[in-house]
Amino acid sequence: MFTAFVLTVSDKGSAGQRVDESGEIIVEILKNNGYKVIDKIIIPDEIKIIEEKLKYASDVLNANLILTTGGTGFSKRDVTPEATLNVKTKLAFGICDAIRLYSLTITKKAMLSRAVSVIRNDSLIINLPGSPKAVKEALEYIIDPLKHGLEIMLGKAYECARK
Repeated sequence: MFTAFVLTVSDKGSAGQRVDESGEIIVEILKNNGYKVIDKIIIPDEIKIIEEKLKYASDVLNANLILTTGGTGFSKRDVTPEATLNVKTKLAFGICDAIRLYSLTITKKAMLSRAVSVIRNDSLIINLPGSPKAVKEALEYIIDPLKHGLEIMLGKAYECARK
């Protein structure tokens, strides 16, 4: 069983002015796919706080998968990708590239996503969209291949080749 940490980045959500629907959708999908969700928190769009929580989830909680929602758009306050890149040990851009390609089949606005995906030590960090509809579509699209990626990252599988 893989462990997961869910981080909602939202000024309004952290101030209690908006219900965190996207974070709840992520938790539900993860649990339905056998993940143990070890925590779900909501924080404001502050780069240092985001970095701190990503490091905590990876280095202290040892979460195998860290999913963020929110903060990936063009607003001046949207800094989730920058914070994520600041804590990386390796790049894993293919995941968010795949999400964007898939999402473009649904809406042209998908090209405006600045989301990134990286590895920090033994944690895979993926920025997901902030909207409940988009986060559900994105996570359902990537959830199956994530298992294999996590197995490879953690040394539990070694073969990627197809026969």
